[in-house]
Amino acid sequence: MPDFAAEELSEAHRALLSTLQKCEKIDIAKLGKSQRTLLERRIAALKVALTLIKKEQTERGGQCCETKDICD
Repeated sequence: MPDFAAEELSEAHRALLSTLQKCEKIDIAKLGKSQRTLLERRIAALKVALTLIKKEQTERGGQCCETKDICD
């Protein structure tokens, strides 16, 4: 796996967290079946990616982001 700089991981975490928050705000009731499935899978994938980034940052001894309360 490529070795990413701490700054790259932090920026990726921030961007993915922002995308996740926007996805979670979407009203699922207004979506069709395929769009709902896509959104659910996208949210699951974003959560996996965020977890892996946090794990990598923790193993390096760093904090996952500047404001800990939005990390979890």
